[in-house]
Amino acid sequence: MLEQYMQFMWLIIFGNIENLILSSQGVVQGVDPKILGGLSILVVIMWFVIGTVITDVAIQYSNLINFIGGLAIFLLGFQAVYEAVRNIRGG
Repeated sequence: MLEQYMQFMWLIIFGNIENLILSSQGVVQGVDPKILGGLSILVVIMWFVIGTVITDVAIQYSNLINFIGGLAIFLLGFQAVYEAVRNIRGG
């Protein structure tokens, strides 16, 4: 059973990294940690439900989903680093 989900392994791993990036951006922007934590948990639960319900349909699009997810994670990471460097330099 686990083998059918292995196509999404990297998306799951990098999705967790994306969650950390978004959380760190929220902390840098001064968002209340309780609200940020609650929203993060809510989003994880939402993705769990979506993944449980539509995985059979999504399997046929796994390559496209992995590409789009990887691109989004890359862009968010780049944005986070850019903003951090900009804040460090004071501008």
